[in-house]
Amino acid sequence: MTKSLFAALAALTLSLPTSASADAIQRLHEFAQETKTLSGSFSQTVYDKSGRKTQETAGELYFSRPGKFRWVYRKPYEQLIVGDGKKIWIYDADLEQVTVKKLDQSIGESPAALLAGNNDLDKHFDLRDSGSKNGLEWLEATPKRSEGTFEMVRLGFKESNLAAMELQDNFGQKTLLNFSKMKNNPSLSTSLFRFKPPKGADVLGED
Repeated sequence: MTKSLFAALAALTLSLPTSASADAIQRLHEFAQETKTLSGSFSQTVYDKSGRKTQETAGELYFSRPGKFRWVYRKPYEQLIVGDGKKIWIYDADLEQVTVKKLDQSIGESPAALLAGNNDLDKHFDLRDSGSKNGLEWLEATPKRSEGTFEMVRLGFKESNLAAMELQDNFGQKTLLNFSKMKNNPSLSTSLFRFKPPKGADVLGED
């Protein structure tokens, strides 16, 4: 689920859509215009189609738009996902295995296209305002094509800050992400967005 989630999470570049309501447009516009880099922490919970909790993880995230990101899972196991602008590197420390993909093959109609991609969100998603809940303004994004992993993505904003994300996949699983300690436009080292496979690790995919 982690790999498919982040294959989803690499294209989330927020652009100014014409199909959402005024409140949602305002939130997206503020976020897209004002946030070029982003850092923070996240907690992630996965539920199966019956609503049973199947996974809980946590870690840190870093983004530099467009196309660069670092997603670090700290517990219960370690995994690192790095987008360097051209490729996505997924490193599983326990397996000593690296999976690499071209960035444009992994984002597109995916949740990640909403945070670190280019301003072509309308090209891939149908957007609509889904109202307020728990103090957040929610926007729903549905992929225009059905070939992807996810059926629907919801983004929750508190003022102009991204606070939560909800993803529904094609198998009925739901993934909830809550963000904390978020910093807009921090100074981030370029080394965060570079990855070199550790010595001895198996590398799968296109290097």
